[in-house]
Amino acid sequence: MTSSSLPERAERRCHNLLNPFHSAHYFSPDLGRELGAVGVEHPSAAYFAVRAAAMGAVGPGVVTATFFNFRHELVARHVPAVWETASPAVVLAARERVVDATLRRLLGEELIASKEVAEAAELALRATEACVRTARPLYAAHADLPVPERPHLALWHAATLLREHRGDGHLTVLLGAGLDPVEALVSHTATGKGMSPKWMLGTRGWTRADWEAARGRLQKRGLVDEEGELTQAGVALRAEIETATDRLDRAPYEHLGAAGVERLTELMGAIVPTMLGAGAFPEGMIGKK
Repeated sequence: MTSSSLPERAERRCHNLLNPFHSAHYFSPDLGRELGAVGVEHPSAAYFAVRAAAMGAVGPGVVTATFFNFRHELVARHVPAVWETASPAVVLAARERVVDATLRRLLGEELIASKEVAEAAELALRATEACVRTARPLYAAHADLPVPERPHLALWHAATLLREHRGDGHLTVLLGAGLDPVEALVSHTATGKGMSPKWMLGTRGWTRADWEAARGRLQKRGLVDEEGELTQAGVALRAEIETATDRLDRAPYEHLGAAGVERLTELMGAIVPTMLGAGAFPEGMIGKK
């Protein structure tokens, strides 16, 4: 096992705050408005476009591969057609407007302009210096984008890099654990920390039959019981997945150092609750039902 100078799970605690800072814009009314203004009106098309645009005008296979847990048929319904409506460059510009408007609405102008946000941006960007492109396609694509000048957008950019860096590594771990996309969703939801089945089925393109079939496969492996709850083996597997993801994601946080990670976590721990309190995410999104 690789030794670390960081406290146990320090990188995961920091990620758990950076991730919602990044992802709030996916649930923002500003996304529909700005993407609609450039002709992208379907919510799924808007999501696929803003997250994939950094990779260029890619086809549905690339999006399905890199996003992992979406049904390919749903992706193919919108990609590559979305690029005929709005080019990746147009989408990226719209995404920056979405993020700016979303953060200003959720955090307020005083916090946006604060020295804490600027410090958090500096620390998060320093952490990204140790991210690696190898076998991390979504991270690598976003790493080729310029860093925004305004601190709140620079912080969002850095959070995006760190989020996609961890996410790319996480997919490698899921494959190593023998979980297909639906099995990964079902087992994560069973922890109580993932999106509810209702949200998953409403956004990922899978059917209830797909969900139940995946749960059946997990039950045969002894990972969930008849009620869909994680067994002891299932709990252990999900813990192993997160630990292995931590290991693959350690480099940027080691680069930042224990004090830097602690400070970034402290700063984000003050920023993110403000976003949550302002309604950044829909009610009932997280849970087992």
